[in-house]
Amino acid sequence: QVQLVESKGGVVQAGGSLRLSCAASGRTFSNYCMGWFRQAPGKEREFVAAIRWSSSRRYYTDSVKDRFTISRDNAKNTAYLQMNSLKPEDTAIYYCAATSSILCATSEYEYEYWGQGTQVTVSS
Repeated sequence: QVQLVESKGGVVQAGGSLRLSCAASGRTFSNYCMGWFRQAPGKEREFVAAIRWSSSRRYYTDSVKDRFTISRDNAKNTAYLQMNSLKPEDTAIYYCAATSSILCATSEYEYEYWGQGTQVTVSS
């Protein structure tokens, strides 16, 4: 089993930045993808970004592509989501997730392991 633990989120002003981390334990992630999803009140959970652990190939949803960066630290088994130029519409609970799929899927149903979620609020 894989355990995923997100860092705490927080409140940030529009235009500001915040970094989330997701620490993984229990298995080697060399052939995994790790992703970030988010869910706002009244909205469906949506894909944000993912990274292939072995190659560092990255994937982003269009709304964050030029503002967010996903990365990983192999030594720490930790994935990061650096969020810049934050907007109020980025407000959501953010979840990290992992999948053993050969491809980094954008569907939440392809991800086998999930963190507990952390609240990010962007104020105007």
